Amino acid sequence: MRVLLQRVSEAAVRIDGVIVGEIGPGLLALVCAVEGDGQAEAERLAGKTTKLRIFEDDAGKMNRSVADIDGSVLVVSQFTLAADTRKGNRPSFIGAAAPDLANSLVEHFGSCLKSAGLPVETGRFGADMKVSLINDGPVTIWLDSTA
Repeated sequence: MRVLLQRVSEAAVRIDGVIVGEIGPGLLALVCAVEGDGQAEAERLAGKTTKLRIFEDDAGKMNRSVADIDGSVLVVSQFTLAADTRKGNRPSFIGAAAPDLANSLVEHFGSCLKSAGLPVETGRFGADMKVSLINDGPVTIWLDSTA
């Protein structure tokens, strides 16, 4: 599983011009399930997302988690994080998990965040989504269950 986290001041996802998920300060989590992933990977990366200390404390050091700042998480499925660009100029997405499995794992990732007490908003799996954000910092962190 791959998760690209962006520390945001705000973020929203729209489908057909309608906001379906919106947060203030917190994290935008672009989530991709890859072949071989299961619930354990979703749980491990959700735990890491919850506890990752990438928000500033009073001294200006990245020492606080999204939970510590009472932040929210916007979870958006992003199969293109599975892109293989080693050959040619057109990415291959063959390593992405099958849609049914990917959807359930992205949902499980979000459920794990909710179970940890975080407010979670989501996009809609498989939809043509328009994501807007104000990246805070900018701070962008890559999580990979295989690393």
